[in-house]
Amino acid sequence: MTSAPVSPRLDRTITLTFQGDWGQANLHRICGWLAQEIGDRSGPGSRFGIWNGRGGSDAVSAVLDGQVDLALLVPSVASAMIAKGTGPLSVPGTERLRALGTLPQRDRLVTCVDSALGVETHEQLVDMLPQLTVATSPADGVNLVGLAAHRLLRAAGVELGALEAAGGRFLYSEFPFPAIRAFALGEANVLIHEAIMMPAWQRVANVRPVRYLDVSQTIADSFAEWAWPTACVDRGYLPGLERDLTALEFSDFILFCREDLPDDVAALVAYCLTATRSALEVQYRHLPPDRSPVTYPLQPSAISTTHLRLHPAAAQMYSLVGDAVADQALIWA
Repeated sequence: MTSAPVSPRLDRTITLTFQGDWGQANLHRICGWLAQEIGDRSGPGSRFGIWNGRGGSDAVSAVLDGQVDLALLVPSVASAMIAKGTGPLSVPGTERLRALGTLPQRDRLVTCVDSALGVETHEQLVDMLPQLTVATSPADGVNLVGLAAHRLLRAAGVELGALEAAGGRFLYSEFPFPAIRAFALGEANVLIHEAIMMPAWQRVANVRPVRYLDVSQTIADSFAEWAWPTACVDRGYLPGLERDLTALEFSDFILFCREDLPDDVAALVAYCLTATRSALEVQYRHLPPDRSPVTYPLQPSAISTTHLRLHPAAAQMYSLVGDAVADQALIWA
């Protein structure tokens, strides 16, 4: 690791708006970090705003419509739909979007069921519809957990209408933690959610044995149409997981903008993402790296790797900065 080159600076006053998450999670923390670092390097009187968001398709529409300048989307793999022109995120105008960088978070979308159901595959849930209470997020066109969970179930033969008509039900929540808690307390017998590094997932087996369902090839093929891959959850990572599990990839946060973001601003964002990464990293170092909602140490090569085409000025800055880090007096050190 080397010292960062002289920091780029803007000699003019700017106003820059971000869209993060609901307000208390990682996307907002990332926006706050960048707002300060960019502000420290911008002209006097520069202003920065952070809008609350949901981290889903609302981020795409907010940037395209000019409501904000930059937004974060999770998981970053969903942005492959935009790049490849397929799936529900590929809407008119997305060819104007450009990536600024990726912040790593190792995560998966996992299906966990009450062992008493006696099922070993997603496809076997079809025969259990009257007994099912599925805790997940709504498929409302914005929430990407809900989007993925319902596509997964449909690929396995479980339709929303059929489940409810049979006497089963969905237990919806926008955030992961109410759904995980409902399953942990026995209020739901199927959980389909992410944020698997968080402590809440370690309580899912507290009241009864559980089983984790692999993503079958049929389900994987359904997601391949959206360029959305599977990934592994290592044996032992979740309570009662005695083998490696195949789940849907749900990693990383992608920061993006429109193609008309000024070059000097895009370059400064890229500089701050890499050279000042210690200021974000230090906020998570009290957690083990594999249990942190931002996976550290942050690697510049990972930050500069995106599913969307990089803004050209950001790409150039990454080539100049490399793995260098700025000398900083860190707030949380």
